[in-house]
Amino acid sequence: MQYEQMKSWLMSLENPADKLEMVMDFGMRMPAVPTSAECHEIRGCASKVEICIDGGQLYGRADSAIVRGVVAILLAMVDGKTPDQIKKMDIKGEFDSLNLSLGAARLSGLNSMISFLQNL
Repeated sequence: MQYEQMKSWLMSLENPADKLEMVMDFGMRMPAVPTSAECHEIRGCASKVEICIDGGQLYGRADSAIVRGVVAILLAMVDGKTPDQIKKMDIKGEFDSLNLSLGAARLSGLNSMISFLQNL
């Protein structure tokens, strides 16, 4: 799913609980990680999170439904972009514009995921 579509759907919702339900739905739609992918565990996350690379394509997985959805959103944001383009992106600012109520513990993990992506 493309990021602009995700953002449009999230922005159409006002209720924070409905937004989190949609985030979890995004996570359920993520493609499975190929067995040939090189996976990197993201440190700093309360959940177990991995971002994986296979043939230049990014994949992700997490053991929490909400965090899996956050991974799906982040990967959609950077999909099709080069590492240099990703470094120049304001991923945190864009993610913040979605107005998701994630809680402080998840925000630390979010920053760790963003840091990993911007240092590919």
